[in-house]
Amino acid sequence: MAISPMMSQYFEIKEKYPDCLLFYRVGDFYEMFYEDAKIGSKVCELVLTGKDCGEDERAPMCGVPYHSTEQYIGKLINAGYKVAICEQIEDPKLAKGIVKRGVIRIITPGTITEAGLLNEESNNFICSIFCKDGIYSLSAADISTGELHCTFFKGKDSFEKLMAEVFSYMPREIITNAEKDDKEIAYIKARLGNVVCTEKAELFEPITARLTVLQKFGSEAELELTSDELEAVHNAMGGLILYLEDMNKSAPVPIKHFTFAKEGQHLEMDITAKRSLELCIGAHSQDKKGTLLSVIDKTKTPMGARLIKSYIERPLLNPNQINKRLDAVEELVKSPINRDSLMRLLAKFSDIERLASRIAYKSANARDLKALEYTIEKLPSLKEMLNGFQANLICEINSKIDAMQDIAKLIFEAIADEPPALLKEGGVIKDGYDKNVDYLRAALRDGRGWIATLEANERELTGIPKLRVGYNKVFGYFIEITNSYKDKVPERYMRKQTLTNCERYITEELKDMESTVLGAKEKVENLEYEIFSNILDDISKHLDRLQQSAAAIAQLDVLCSFGETGDTLGYCRPEVDIGDIIDIKDGRHPVVEAYLKDSMFVPNDTYLDSSKNRLALITGPNMAGKSTYMRQTALIIILAQMGSFVPAKSARIGITDKIFTRVGASDDLAFGKSTFMLEMSEVANILKNATSRSFVIYDEIGRGTSTYDGMSIAKAVAEYTVSKKCGAKALFATHYHELANLEDTCEGIVNYNIKARKHGNDIIFLRKIVRGATDDSYGIEVAKLAGVPNEVIRRAKEVLNQLTTENARPVEYK
Repeated sequence: MAISPMMSQYFEIKEKYPDCLLFYRVGDFYEMFYEDAKIGSKVCELVLTGKDCGEDERAPMCGVPYHSTEQYIGKLINAGYKVAICEQIEDPKLAKGIVKRGVIRIITPGTITEAGLLNEESNNFICSIFCKDGIYSLSAADISTGELHCTFFKGKDSFEKLMAEVFSYMPREIITNAEKDDKEIAYIKARLGNVVCTEKAELFEPITARLTVLQKFGSEAELELTSDELEAVHNAMGGLILYLEDMNKSAPVPIKHFTFAKEGQHLEMDITAKRSLELCIGAHSQDKKGTLLSVIDKTKTPMGARLIKSYIERPLLNPNQINKRLDAVEELVKSPINRDSLMRLLAKFSDIERLASRIAYKSANARDLKALEYTIEKLPSLKEMLNGFQANLICEINSKIDAMQDIAKLIFEAIADEPPALLKEGGVIKDGYDKNVDYLRAALRDGRGWIATLEANERELTGIPKLRVGYNKVFGYFIEITNSYKDKVPERYMRKQTLTNCERYITEELKDMESTVLGAKEKVENLEYEIFSNILDDISKHLDRLQQSAAAIAQLDVLCSFGETGDTLGYCRPEVDIGDIIDIKDGRHPVVEAYLKDSMFVPNDTYLDSSKNRLALITGPNMAGKSTYMRQTALIIILAQMGSFVPAKSARIGITDKIFTRVGASDDLAFGKSTFMLEMSEVANILKNATSRSFVIYDEIGRGTSTYDGMSIAKAVAEYTVSKKCGAKALFATHYHELANLEDTCEGIVNYNIKARKHGNDIIFLRKIVRGATDDSYGIEVAKLAGVPNEVIRRAKEVLNQLTTENARPVEYK
């Protein structure tokens, strides 16, 4: 049996896209066949049917309506698949034989622009990783917002630094020149879960990649780097741009500029630090609940909600830039009425960044343009409000916001006030904008009016009271007469269709008018679509203006958020300088404080410097608040270097270049690391990379091995941290009380403890950090609080008493 022409065409197209699920347009549906259909039916919960395709067995098949594909594509993308959209690329009425079809777009997790498939508060990044000769270059793009960021790493621990940067973007998709079996790629896939990772070495050919970058960005792409560094950066950028163009069938990528970051521009935090400090993602919830972001994010626009995450992930190192932000935040804190007015206005703004990208990709509809118009209309009021501020950064933001009234005027004059969701339904273009549209609409209205009159006239002429003029898409207009009046049908009526209880007819008059009406409807819909496409082209020419204004509005939104947080939560302006002192008075943990309901948070001081106070050795009971205290210090540093006010009475923060954490017990069995091995790996990373400007949290070093091994390691780590080879500032919590002797023997180490008080057999946590060491961990009392059975508690006390009496008391309590 011969394969049908349509299926021959399907096989030919599918062969070109073996890694995609092919949405093959047939009439009003996108159909999937064979293995694609099996996957689609399972993931999208569609009925799996079959089709005779000229083969021995029916081909598995399932389909979705062409006008409602978004939800189905979303499910497939979230499941890690790519979808190729195959359209009819010629008018079926003009086709000779099988209608020509072709793939017009490939939708992947990293190339989504549809609003319904995106989280408006999060970027949708796709990353490109290029690896060669020990250099790792990274480009990250979000085509839904027009962002492109790039950097590179070389030398010591370059892969670990690359990983920290990749994880800060949390990409949905990665392309790379690496091989499938590379350990690095396996590590990325394991850590990022459902990310789609594609190995495409051919995209990273140096000459092609460089030409692509230079054509896109011109002299802006000539960075001051060595030749091998520049080649690596261009390869990552060029490969990514080529991939994005291939996915959109050579459509220009809506990215006008890029940002390049070298090491040393932002405070570095590795994956471990970001995870343990719960900056943007909770350790258990996997969303922003319980994070620093959840407390300080008061943004009102989607653009601001995305930007504030970037500020948290990448605090600044330049005191001038930090204080410039702080000046703006301070003015907003001191102007609550004006700040409130700004935030109320910002809450009415649509997502200009993503609207601009959809316009550039021609995926925007008429409602998108009206949303853009309504937002642009508010820009003059926003600029007028900003005129009243003095801070340099706010003035700069105001200068970058383009009022864009010409764009608003174009949309207002051209697009109907309440346009339909689908462009090809007509009714998109406003009356009076185009004379040809007006003419065809008039013909359409007159024709429909004539047809309505025809029914009344024909009833009178024929004497048939139930005569009806109707219409359907298949047969067009008709005159319907029930069988009981068939004897009264005039000879001028021509039979068109026979039904069970009636007959349908056509007349020459009705046929002529049908041609006029239906012709006008089709013509006006096509003309409106053409005009709308031209309007998108016109607005796309102003993509730079839209993106620059959106970026400025996002920055303003974040500053307002900082101002709102600082004012309402009682934060102070930190003093940020290039000194070596961290001096925090009455510091508080922003997240714990925000979630406490029944009790007040107990504030604590922190003082560290590069001489006698490099490492604070903290002892005291479990559950007393040591971990909270150490984390709050790290979060205050991060907030200060973001340019935000901080939860403290006062704070002086000497610029910190890196933050490291060694917190908690966990393992990485998938990669062959036990809890203790992972702990030692993290310690090794800290000791190799920390500098005298770094801040380190050590929470219980050496607990995964024997007492004396663990205590020896903990002591050596503390000594090395304050040595000239490292010299980092650190908070070091331990239950090895013998380490308290280090204050007398090792310069730079000072003892602190967190106060607790015994009350009978119970323990009261005072949660106050004070100078000096403690000699009791209150482990048994904490075990009692945790609900350990009383029999076990009694026995533990007996054993403790026995060990103490025998002078063999262990040095650690858990």
